[in-house]
Amino acid sequence: MEKNFYAHETSVIDDGCVIGNGCRIWHFTHLMTGCELGENCNLGQNVVVSPGVKLGRNVKVQNNVSIYTGVICEDDVFLGPSMVFTNVVNPRSAVIRRGEYSATIVKRGASIGANATIVCGHNIGEFSFIGAGAVVTRAVPAYALVVGNPARQIGWMSEFGHRLNFDQAGFAICPESNEKYQLKEGMVKKIV
Repeated sequence: MEKNFYAHETSVIDDGCVIGNGCRIWHFTHLMTGCELGENCNLGQNVVVSPGVKLGRNVKVQNNVSIYTGVICEDDVFLGPSMVFTNVVNPRSAVIRRGEYSATIVKRGASIGANATIVCGHNIGEFSFIGAGAVVTRAVPAYALVVGNPARQIGWMSEFGHRLNFDQAGFAICPESNEKYQLKEGMVKKIV
């Protein structure tokens, strides 16, 4: 079987992993049995991808991130340095909770900043932006900008990662892409 990805010599890839073409797996990264990486993923140094984790195409995982069982990242997700996922709501060392993992889905295009924590069981919406150090304890809507501990929404972001400023009619334009967005009934959508 031809290898169509790069893996640094210090990485550990267990049998039974699915790795898409064009992936790059860097120093001291461990892929565990049963994980799946889509095409063109980039996993930085000291990353752990647990069994059952699925990463879509073009997912960027920065250094020192552990992606635990129960996490699914759709295409084009960015996971910042040292951000954290949990997978058990009430962990106790003396109580075995294996099999009680809560799912977390990070939707397409979402970005999670450095040192942020995502408490399990809360989905992260498409193109949302989680600020550095935020602690997410509830679901995050699509295009939302959230910061703080606990994380709270302070605005909206474009697909290019710019804060959106809506006019009185509920429309905004991304300053980089010139794409138009509408805010209606507490939800944002891109106007195609």
